[in-house]
Amino acid sequence: MSKYIPLILFVVLTNFFSQILLKKGMTDIGKFDLSGGGLWSVAGTVATNWAIIAGIFVMVVSMASHLVVLSRVEISYAYPFLGLSFVLVALYGHFYLDEAVTMWRAAGVLLIVSGVALIAKT
Repeated sequence: MSKYIPLILFVVLTNFFSQILLKKGMTDIGKFDLSGGGLWSVAGTVATNWAIIAGIFVMVVSMASHLVVLSRVEISYAYPFLGLSFVLVALYGHFYLDEAVTMWRAAGVLLIVSGVALIAKT
């Protein structure tokens, strides 16, 4: 199963990049009202935002790659690796978006990394 780790890591990275692109697009658009009228008024802007379109495309690539992984390895081995995308997002948020990473978030990230390391060893 370890021979599939590069493919699994590709899924993790594309998942991460899709989230970053979606965040970029929504940051550009800004907050909007969640009422029916508010959703409809922003729908066109969301549908034509380059970062959101790219984020959705990368997410589709990630999902297709994940399906390939699932066809080759056990889900209990492959799926926990997706937790690494949480780690990457937390690091990106902290270093590039100036988001606070509290002690509790850092502890959660360490637990995720520990869990993935244990699963990768099996």
